This record gives sequence, structure tokens and C-alpha cells, in this order.
Amino acid sequence: MKNRNLTSKEKEFCRRYVFCSDPKKAAVLSGFAEDPEKKSQELLSKEEIVEEISRICALRRQTMEELAAVGYQRLAFGSIADAVSLLYMDNPTAAQLESMDLFSVSEIKRPKDGSMEIKFFDRLKALEKLSDGAKEESGATPVYDAICKGAKALSDCERGKSNEA
Repeated sequence: MKNRNLTSKEKEFCRRYVFCSDPKKAAVLSGFAEDPEKKSQELLSKEEIVEEISRICALRRQTMEELAAVGYQRLAFGSIADAVSLLYMDNPTAAQLESMDLFSVSEIKRPKDGSMEIKFFDRLKALEKLSDGAKEESGATPVYDAICKGAKALSDCERGKSNEA
């Protein structure tokens, strides 16, 4: 792989560029202080740099997808016990609140009458998102659909030829 030939400054440029999307700023932050605009253009014209940026982008996308999946799992299957406990507390301390798992809570209201209203994120929507992600991850559904469409097109083409004969 060509990316192994990159210097540490070039690798740092790639990382900075992916996160800030500003070539000049990435060059400055990576230690290319002398004419960073020209240096950034030079770097971006190298195939090895473009490959490394693409690799980092793919890793970042995969990481973000994994984080989203973990979040959806917590919403779909997480406990609401701490939120229910909160309903029965008169004046919870900051320490009590910080120790609670309120990840699935979307909104907390305390109307003037002193009661408390707690709204939760929609578990069914979280499950749908998890299900959608699983379909995309496997890749089977789009590939299967493409194969079916191709087979149908071939079948239709063959039928058209046999009708002509």
C-alpha cells in the first residue's frame, strides 16, 4: 500500500483535512507553516494523499454508523427504570441525576402544579432504524433485488424473441 510512504506530517495533514475540510487550515495545523495554501494543493494532488484521505473517510463513516447503531440499540432496548425512579423523587440532587441513565428520555417537564412529565424517544422508530441498518449492512437486499431485476429483464427479452419466431 502506498500510504505507508507518507511522512508523519503528511498523515497528520490527511487526518486534519478530513475533520476540518479546509486544506489550508489542515496544512497549518499539520506543521506546514511555509505557504500552507500552495503546500495543501501540492499534497492534495498526490495519489497517496488522496488514498489516505479516502481511507480515513471510510473509517470515520464506519465508526459513525457503529455509534448510531449503538445509540439505536440503547433507545430500543434500554431500561427506563431510572426515569421512573425520577418521577418519585421530590428534589433529586445533582449527584443523583448524574448517576441516572436517562438516555431514552427525550423531554422532562415540571408543570406549575409540581408534577413531572417525562417523554421517551420512540422505541419502534429505533427498532426500524436498526432493521434498516441491518439490511444495508448485509448488502443482500440490494444485490438480491438487482439479480431479480436482471433475471426478469432477461426473461422478458427471451419471451419477446420466442413470440417473434
